[in-house]
Amino acid sequence: MKQIIDIIAKTLGIGARQIEQTLGLLDGGATIPFIARYRKEATGGLDEVQIAEVAKQNEKFKELTHRKEYILQTIEEQGKLTDELKERISACWDATELEDIYLPYKPKRKTRAEMARKRGLEPLADSILHRPNGDPEQYARSFITEEVPTIEDALQGARDILAEKMNEDERVRNTLRRSFELTAVISSKVIKSKQEEAQNYRTYFDFSEPLKRCTSHRLLAIRRGESEGFLRVDISPRDEEDCIGRLLRGFPTRGKCGEQIIMAMNDAYKRLLKPSIETEFATSSKKLADEEAIRVFATNLGQLLLAAPLGQKRIMGIDPGFRTGCKVVCLDRQGNLLHNETIFPHPPRNERMEALDTLERLIDKYNIEAVAIGNGTAGRETEDIVRMVRRPGLSVFLISEDGASVYSASKIAREEFPDHDVTVRGAVSIGRRLADPLAELVKIDAKSIGVGQYQHDVDQTELKHALDLTVERCVNTVGVNLNTASKHLLTYVSGLGPALAQNIVTYRAENGPFASRQELQRVPRLGAKAFEQCAGFLRIADGKNPLDNTAVHPERYELVRQMAKDSGCTVEELISSPEKRKSIDLQRYCSDSVGMPTLNDIMQELSKPGRDPRGENEEFSFDSTLHTIDDLQEGMVLNGIVSNITNFGCFVDIGIKVKGLVHISQLADKFVSDPMTVVHLQQKVKVKVIEIDYARNRIALSMKGVEQ
Repeated sequence: MKQIIDIIAKTLGIGARQIEQTLGLLDGGATIPFIARYRKEATGGLDEVQIAEVAKQNEKFKELTHRKEYILQTIEEQGKLTDELKERISACWDATELEDIYLPYKPKRKTRAEMARKRGLEPLADSILHRPNGDPEQYARSFITEEVPTIEDALQGARDILAEKMNEDERVRNTLRRSFELTAVISSKVIKSKQEEAQNYRTYFDFSEPLKRCTSHRLLAIRRGESEGFLRVDISPRDEEDCIGRLLRGFPTRGKCGEQIIMAMNDAYKRLLKPSIETEFATSSKKLADEEAIRVFATNLGQLLLAAPLGQKRIMGIDPGFRTGCKVVCLDRQGNLLHNETIFPHPPRNERMEALDTLERLIDKYNIEAVAIGNGTAGRETEDIVRMVRRPGLSVFLISEDGASVYSASKIAREEFPDHDVTVRGAVSIGRRLADPLAELVKIDAKSIGVGQYQHDVDQTELKHALDLTVERCVNTVGVNLNTASKHLLTYVSGLGPALAQNIVTYRAENGPFASRQELQRVPRLGAKAFEQCAGFLRIADGKNPLDNTAVHPERYELVRQMAKDSGCTVEELISSPEKRKSIDLQRYCSDSVGMPTLNDIMQELSKPGRDPRGENEEFSFDSTLHTIDDLQEGMVLNGIVSNITNFGCFVDIGIKVKGLVHISQLADKFVSDPMTVVHLQQKVKVKVIEIDYARNRIALSMKGVEQ
């Protein structure tokens, strides 16, 4: 275990003691959010990303340990496990090196070399390799049998054996890997019979680029084209002849035996080595591309989930449409559905005035404070009508519809609204997204929210793991109102999960609102460990204990009470008095288990009890003259909202159905290597229209020289 800890520490650049403590906490059942927030002294202040990486590396080495045990057992069963081989395998912690060691002992299917061995040709192969000055044809004469009728048959069998030996030679494989690392080129060509169907991939019809320079999004696009049967993809060293020459170093290549060895190496390269190493590099490059795409997706998702909420307001949600009408719902401050109906202000019915009358009546009847309108089909046209309603303080927002249809048809939506159809559920989701994006979006499969790139092409297990961690981090960063949160939101709270979340909701329904965090311990099956993990992330507004509405963990309540007592005041007075908090000497309260990181966190929480770290949403307006791409003109400067970020730039919603792309080269007047250093999701920006491609429905935008 110590060896693994040392390797992880070296790999991540984190102290071995920090790794050991972190793994101990994880093994003890602590969650990543809990460790990051409440065990900073133990981990040396590692954040959630670092802790997650420690856990990932630990799992990788556990899997490697199991693989080593299997390999040792397999070789031992063959009677070939020497002390030296056992020691080498035990000391190996590189997966590629381990597989190279194992390759000669790996049970094989029926290979050409194995068939040649059965015909007794291995001594001939050994003679060619180890007695290179002789005549291979002369060697071969003594191996003529009924199964090997000619000298050429004998030599072919010997070359097959030599080719397999070369393929299993660690030096040869590592030499070829080095050539791939330095010079590998990825190329793609269109399959001619599919050229018409493959127009989406025309950039890659005749494409070639050094593999190490191929960006994540290009590689994933190429691999998608390949999987769909449109492209043929190859990864090869730049100069294959030179590469084979390097592989032959160390082998005798002069004379007639040398000719046989060169032939064997060419065969080994083409048939065994190149396909094997190409697969390795295809896998590793795809893995790196996946990791980058997943990183971008997770970052985008995190920014979206942490978008500023409007808060507890009376909201009207509208799911707009032309032919089927606009579904209108009215929600109370807790997001409960009060009323729903359909209006038809657009073609073909054009009941514009009737729709306006209905909107005014509902806004007055339900004291609506804000209107949330889906930004899809008929969104801008519906916004124009809503803005005709003149009511003091009424705010109007266009809200992303991404994933609303997925939610409305889901089991979650059916449970919430069993008596309403999908259109009503979709409108409710749009309204609730305005009030609290996080609480609503956690109900939707993150892949359907529309903030990733190539999310269906990456490793789905890794993607789900990363997105789940992101959702969990966001939920626990914000904190959850224990008395209003849905079971879906509670599921992501540290230490809970679907079963305990449901038990909390059931207990709340049967016993009324929680009066304190301690009452959580009465929830069925919520034991001491679960309470420890979840309590600090759950909030009780207006409870008896003001600390229950902060991120101060119950295990530190007594410490805060002692601070208040030493300051000659109550906890409530300590919270309300900046002067009293400033007068506290935190060093007095340090102990073996509580250090300055925890004490500083406590003081920060006391200064802002109940404050939402996401800020507050503000009304935003698009250009009122724009509704479709046909309304655009090059040179226009427009208001927009960043709706998605990729490695090659960001997409901006300018108030029409088509999103515009700000290429990475157009993000700023300086060089930009990562778009996320310049923009963030939901950021309000000004952009200039620089190109309109009506045929492909694409808009090119720029932020260069545009004052933000």
